[in-house]
Amino acid sequence: MKWMILSVVFVLFGTNSITRGQTIQQTNDKILFVLTSHEKLGDTGKETGFYLSEAAHPWEVLKGDYQIEFVSPEGGKVPVDGFDLEDPVNKKFWENPQIQTELNNTMKPSEIDPADYVAIHFVGGHGTMWDFPQNEALAEIASKIYQNQGVVSAVCHGPAGLVNIKLSDGSYLIKGRKVAGFSNAEEKAAGLTKVVPFLLEDKLIERGANYSEGEIFTEHVVRDGRLVTGQNPQSAKKMAEEVLELLKTKNNRQLYTN
Repeated sequence: MKWMILSVVFVLFGTNSITRGQTIQQTNDKILFVLTSHEKLGDTGKETGFYLSEAAHPWEVLKGDYQIEFVSPEGGKVPVDGFDLEDPVNKKFWENPQIQTELNNTMKPSEIDPADYVAIHFVGGHGTMWDFPQNEALAEIASKIYQNQGVVSAVCHGPAGLVNIKLSDGSYLIKGRKVAGFSNAEEKAAGLTKVVPFLLEDKLIERGANYSEGEIFTEHVVRDGRLVTGQNPQSAKKMAEEVLELLKTKNNRQLYTN
């Protein structure tokens, strides 16, 4: 009789624990990836979009611990650039049916509750230079996630999404912070200095960031408190690893600074 009672108790409490764990995963352990909706590369007649590896490699690093969701300025289907399926991580990401569904149905900023996310990541791609900076809704979402002790990250041209984020005291998030992003030298090497609406390096400095530059097209990631940025596509994986380390530090209740 005792054995039967203990068995029932175990099943009941075990089931409840699993349910609670699943609920936490669905509501609290989420990271928001921001993708550009812009597909025209200035007046070149060429197309652009989000840069595939700058979403795929962070996704690969973070997906085991966190649920990834996607938002874009306009919602719906997003354009893609840097379409290299020779990269096995890109291929795995792109050929995932669930990912395809989500890339074709990204959320709009108006559908996002910042309280649901522990981090926000601004994926790069030249398209971001046109539609990230002026999107007040995305800036507000990022500000709220950050001020709720979340992590903000961006890579390559993704920091275009950081330049107008303000905190509750009216200061720019990146003011006085060490920040990386696509450099003037890299934009020159790409032949697009006269095409993009502004030079990202210059804008970051204008906003008061302590711009950090590595060698062109080599991995360069900087972490300043809960702000993590990478310079170029080569930096996407390392950037995500830094984000993961920060989030695990928070979860383990170790030293977790601003």
